[in-house]
Amino acid sequence: MKLYSRVYETVDLDAVRHNMEAMKANLAEGTKMIGVVKCDGYGHGAVPVAIAIDPYVWGYAVATVEEAVILRKHGIKKPILVLGVVPYDGYDLLVEYEIASAVFQYKRACRLSETALKHGTKAVIHLVADTGMSRIGLGITEEAADEAVKIKSLPGIEVEGLFTHFAKADETDKAATNRQMEHYRKFVDMLMERGLEIPILHCSNSAGILDLPAANFHAVRAGISIYGIYPSDQVDKNTVKLIPVMGLKSVVTYIKTITSGTAVSYGGTFVADREMVVATIPVGYGDGYPRNLSGKGEVLIRGQRAKILGRVCMDQFMVDVTDIEGVEEDDEAVLIGKQAEHEITVDDLANTSGGFHYEILCDIGKRVPRVYYEDGKIVGTKDYFDDNYKGFLKV
Repeated sequence: MKLYSRVYETVDLDAVRHNMEAMKANLAEGTKMIGVVKCDGYGHGAVPVAIAIDPYVWGYAVATVEEAVILRKHGIKKPILVLGVVPYDGYDLLVEYEIASAVFQYKRACRLSETALKHGTKAVIHLVADTGMSRIGLGITEEAADEAVKIKSLPGIEVEGLFTHFAKADETDKAATNRQMEHYRKFVDMLMERGLEIPILHCSNSAGILDLPAANFHAVRAGISIYGIYPSDQVDKNTVKLIPVMGLKSVVTYIKTITSGTAVSYGGTFVADREMVVATIPVGYGDGYPRNLSGKGEVLIRGQRAKILGRVCMDQFMVDVTDIEGVEEDDEAVLIGKQAEHEITVDDLANTSGGFHYEILCDIGKRVPRVYYEDGKIVGTKDYFDDNYKGFLKV
C-alpha cells in the first residue's frame, strides 16, 4: 500500500468505531444516530468515515447537496440530509439521488414540490425550527406553524423530520439550551394541534449526546464527537470516552547549524542567541497547518518536543533540535498525534495558536494525503494528486 513521504494525515477507523460505540452507550435504547460527515468528514474523508460508521447510523447529514451526491456515488444507501439551504439548481439532484433537505420556506417548498412531481416522485424534507440560533428555520410562532402545514400539504413533499440546532449546548450553563428545547417542544405541540405529526424529531448535536439525554428525542446528530474531539472543555468528558481519530505526520528534510545572531524564517522574528541545530519540516499553512503556531508550536521528533522557530511559511517551517540527540534527515516529525511518551492534540494546536479545534481539523488541505488504518494496518489511502482541470486549455 502506497505511503507518502512529505506529509500525510492518519485516520484511525478503529477509533471512529470506538467513538460511535461510546456515544451509542450513552443514548436511550432505540434512539437513532445521524452521522455528520460534512466538510469531507471534518477533514477525515467523508466516504471512508461514512462506510466505517454505517452499521451504527440511521443516516447521514451533510452541508451541501454536492457532498450528499458524493456519498451516493460511493454506494451509501441510507438516508442523507442536507442541513443547509439548497439552491434551486440543486433540486433535481435532491430528487434524483433521493436526498432529504432542510426546508422552512413555503416558496422553496413549492419549487421543490414541482421538481419532485416532474420526476414522478416526492421530495423528502426535514423542517427546521429556529429556537435561538438565528441562522435558518421557522420561528416559534402561530404563523410559522401554519406555514409548516402549508408545506406539508404540497403534493410533491414528504415531511420526514423536524430539527433545530443548539447554540450553547457545549457550555456548562445549560439554561439557554433548555430554553431552546422548550421552544422546540412548543413548536412540536403547535404542529400536532394542526394535525401535523413529525416522524423523526432531532435536536442533539455532539454536545447534546454527551450532556443532554433529555434532548435526544427520536434521533441525534453526531458530529465532532465521531472524530474523537470534545465540542469544548465545558462538556462532561467522563460520560463518553472519545479517542482522537486524526494524526498528522511529516519528516525532517534538512538539518543545519546556525550561529548566534542568525535570523530564522520570514521577517526575522526569531534570532538565535547561541549556536543552534535547526531542522526544516516540509509543511506549512498551505497544507492547513496554522501560521499562528509561529514561534509557539511544537512537533515531536525522536520522542522529544521541538519548538517552532520563527514564522510558519506556506510550505515549510523550522524547529529547534539542538537538544535532541542524533536527529537525521528523513526522521519522522509528528505534528498531531503520539510519539514515544509525548502527544500533541488538536486541542493543543488550537490553544497554542488561538484558533478553533474544529477549524484545524477541517482546514487540513488537499495537498495532504489521508491514510486509513484498522488494527494498526493500512487499509486505504486518499489523495487529490490526480485532480484534473475540465475546462478548455488554450495554448
